[in-house]
Amino acid sequence: MASVVRHLTIDCSDAYRLGQFWAAVLDGSLADDDFPGDPEAVVTAPGSNLLFITVPEAKTVKNRLHVDLQPQDRSRDEEVERILALGATVVGDHRNPDGTGWVTMADPEGNEFCVERSAAERARARAQ
Repeated sequence: MASVVRHLTIDCSDAYRLGQFWAAVLDGSLADDDFPGDPEAVVTAPGSNLLFITVPEAKTVKNRLHVDLQPQDRSRDEEVERILALGATVVGDHRNPDGTGWVTMADPEGNEFCVERSAAERARARAQ
């Protein structure tokens, strides 16, 4: 049998704090044994597991790998607003007048990720 991806690992300066942010974004949870100051934090969410590792170096360049999010129960624009309220920032707005496109955001430590259209938004566009 081939390998499977167990989790995506993200280097950061505060594993617990960044884990809390991503747990809120993904409606997931931190592991029961994760606490402030821990060098690692694991976020478990539907469809994904993220491992945050505290490292001494700061992020200095664009990510070579990033997460693309697809909202499940709200629109892309509603999801962008929700994630902004959690502490993210907009890095690039690639939304188009016809509803296509995405928004590139950064988490509180500057790791880029994208918010795409929801499945419902994609279906409505195909039906037109």
